[in-house]
Amino acid sequence: MSTVTNKKNPPSDKPEGFLERFFHLNELGSNVRTEVLAGVTTFVTMAYILFVNPIILKDAGMPISATFAATAIAAAFGTLIMGLYANYPIALAPGMGLNAFFTYTVVLGMGLSWQTALGAVFISGVVFFLMTVTKVREWIIEGVPPVLRISIGVGIGLFIAFIGLKNGGLIVADQATFVKLGDMKSAGVIVTVFGLIFTGALIARKVKGGLLIGIVATTLLSMIMSVSPYPTGISSFISMTNPLAAIAPVAFELDILGAISYGFISILFAFTLVDLFDNIGTLLGVSRKAGLLDKNGNLPRAGKALMADSVGTMFGAAVGTPTVTSYIESASGVAEGGKSGLTAVTVAGLFFVSLIFAPLVGLIPGQATAPVLILVGVLMMAEVVQINFEDFTEALPAFMTIVMMPLTFSIAQGIAFGFMSYTLIKLVSGRHKENNMVMYVFTVLFIIHFIIGGH
Repeated sequence: MSTVTNKKNPPSDKPEGFLERFFHLNELGSNVRTEVLAGVTTFVTMAYILFVNPIILKDAGMPISATFAATAIAAAFGTLIMGLYANYPIALAPGMGLNAFFTYTVVLGMGLSWQTALGAVFISGVVFFLMTVTKVREWIIEGVPPVLRISIGVGIGLFIAFIGLKNGGLIVADQATFVKLGDMKSAGVIVTVFGLIFTGALIARKVKGGLLIGIVATTLLSMIMSVSPYPTGISSFISMTNPLAAIAPVAFELDILGAISYGFISILFAFTLVDLFDNIGTLLGVSRKAGLLDKNGNLPRAGKALMADSVGTMFGAAVGTPTVTSYIESASGVAEGGKSGLTAVTVAGLFFVSLIFAPLVGLIPGQATAPVLILVGVLMMAEVVQINFEDFTEALPAFMTIVMMPLTFSIAQGIAFGFMSYTLIKLVSGRHKENNMVMYVFTVLFIIHFIIGGH
C-alpha cells in the first residue's frame, strides 16, 4: 500500500522551505510564487488609497506628505499582522468612508481638532479590541438586522460619491437650493469628467489596478490643463531624504484625553460599528472566494483577523491616520490564487517600499481622486438590491440610513436614524418581536444623545 502511494505522490527532492511551513502553503494548495504574485495584484488594486487618503485628510488640516507616509506605514503594519498572525490573504489600510467621516463630520462638522479626532480613533480601536476578546462582538453582529448592515454600506457609498462630486466641482454649494451643478466648462470639472469616464471604462473592462491607472491618467491631463503643477525633477517623484521623517508632523500627535472629555458617543459608535461590519463583510466575502470558510460558512481564526484590525487601528491613530480596516480589493489577489498570509506579507512589503514615492502625492489634484471616490460609491451601492423594499418596516430604516448620511454629511447620523427608525417602526406596526436587546439599547442611547444636544 505504501509503495503505491509513493508512486502516486512521490516525495519532493527539495525540502519544504520555511515559507511553505510557516504559512501552511501545501495544506492550502498554494506555493510561494502564486502568493507573491497575488500580493502584487492586491497592492496594485488598492494602492490608490495612498493618494486618496492624504487628499481627504488635507481638508482636516493635516499635512499631505505626512499623511501619505502615515497611510503607507499603517497599511503595512496592519497587513503584516493579518499575514503573520491570522495567516489570511487580506490587506488592510485606512478605510474609505471612515476617513471621510473623520474629516468632514468629526473635524469640519463638529469642530474637533484632527489631534482629538485621532484620539477618538485610537479609543475606538481599543473598544474594538475589547469587543474582539469578549462576546460583545458576536452580540452586536447577531443583534443588528441584515437590512441595516446592508444599508450602512450603501449609505457610506452614497456619502463617498457625494464627496467625490463635490471635490471634482461637479456639484457646488448654493444658498437657495443648498447644492447645484458646477461650472461644466471649467478645467477642473473637465478633468474630473474625463477621469470618471476613463476610470469607469477600466473598471468595466475589469482592468487590474484600474483605479490607480485612472488617477495617473487624470493627473497627466490635469497637468496639461494647468490644474496641477508639472514635476520639477527627480525629487518630485522620489523622496531624497529619510522617508520615515515625513511622518513626524502627525505621528503621536493624537489627543486621547481631549477625545474622552468631549461628548463623542456617536463618533465612537460610528467608528466602531462601521469598522465592525465592514470587516466582517470583507473577511467573509474574500475568504469565501478563497475557499477558506468551514463547512458551516464560518471563518476559522476570525478572532485573529479582527484582532489584526483593532491593533492596526490603534497603531494607525498613533502614527496619524484614521481607522485601519480590511479591504475588499484583497479579492483581486485571491482571484490570482492567494490563499495564505504570504499574500498579505507581500502587500505589506510593497506599502513599505512605497514610502519613497511620497512626493508624488503633491502632484495629484483633488480632481484626479474625485472620480475614484465616485466610482467607489458606485461599487458600494451594488448591495442595495438586497434590501426588501416591499416590506415598509424594512424600507423605511434602509431609506433613512442611506439618505441621511449624505444629507447630514455624517455617517454617524445616518446610522442613528437607521437604528431609531427600525426599532420604532417595528414597535408601532405590531412587529416588536423582530426587535432585540441590541436594537433597543442603541436606540435609547441615540435618542438620549439627540435630546442632550449631541451631534
